[in-house]
Amino acid sequence: MTRRILLKLAPLAAALFLGACATTPAPTTVAQTIAANPQLSTATRLIQQAGLTETLQGPGPFTVFVPTDDAFKAVPPAMLDTLGKDPARLKAVLTYHVVPGSLASADVKNGPIKTVQGSDMSLYRSGTFVTADEAVVTTPDVRASNGVVHIVDKVLMPAR
Repeated sequence: MTRRILLKLAPLAAALFLGACATTPAPTTVAQTIAANPQLSTATRLIQQAGLTETLQGPGPFTVFVPTDDAFKAVPPAMLDTLGKDPARLKAVLTYHVVPGSLASADVKNGPIKTVQGSDMSLYRSGTFVTADEAVVTTPDVRASNGVVHIVDKVLMPAR
């Protein structure tokens, strides 16, 4: 009799044990999502340098068109050096990559959209192909707890 009860309870015990071992990953913010991607290390460093990490960990929501390390390598070294020495300009360039709200690639409307920096960025979508100004979105819709990240192949520069 006890053996029969144990056999009936075994699956329940196993389910409870295995369920207790499974953990739900903690939600990650836009800043944490960017920092976790090794191909975005330059963007992560510049976001920290500009003092934007805390902002991008805030409630948002934010949509960030974040350039890859290869995109930053295409920027002339003198320009990157200038940005590194001018915190206000660096912040302006980085906030030009940020749009208020959570904008999935499927929701992109063709035309201008206001960035956090204050200028308009041109967005274009055809099917699953999305561009932000002249940058191509290579990895769309990386979800974060406070927005969405779209990885792009170029660094965007706002008009001066």
